[in-house]
Amino acid sequence: MTLQTERLTLRPWKESDAEALYRYACNPNIGPIAGWPPHTSVENSREIIKTVLSAPENYAVVLKETDETVGSVGIMTARSEIHFAEMTDSECEIGYWIGEPYWGRGLIPEAVREVLRHAFEDLHLSAAWCGYYDGNEKSKRVQEKCGFVYSHTEENKPVPLLNEVRTAHFTKITLEDWKNNIDNLK
Repeated sequence: MTLQTERLTLRPWKESDAEALYRYACNPNIGPIAGWPPHTSVENSREIIKTVLSAPENYAVVLKETDETVGSVGIMTARSEIHFAEMTDSECEIGYWIGEPYWGRGLIPEAVREVLRHAFEDLHLSAAWCGYYDGNEKSKRVQEKCGFVYSHTEENKPVPLLNEVRTAHFTKITLEDWKNNIDNLK
């Protein structure tokens, strides 16, 4: 499945994306704030594409203008191997990141809005969760722009890939709220 926005193509990850993935995911400003370690090599990135990013509903964020892979966005369900939020079978969680040179351009909110549309219209889910760790103001802002509403905070939330615990904040948008606000979220 490939999704399109005005500036982006959201498509399944390919092993040939490993160099582009490594270019951005090796940056210590990207992964750790989201709960994963920086990538250590192109081969490490290739392995992550094969083992993590190849899961259903994970998309490479590709700039239409240059065809460059610059980030990732995905939908995780209660049945997904990796997810952050507690949710029912009719709900999902959305995760995302983008390379630092592309911060502040509105690309991830654009990608998240399209993934929300897909989750609600095509997958017929009832709600979407999102989360961010304490201090990740950029991620919090993406969620606000996309209509997510604060739900709750969890202290001492395990961050397994970094062997630590953090404070995590959870936001949620329901199908009904998404439908009622769709025109304001564009």
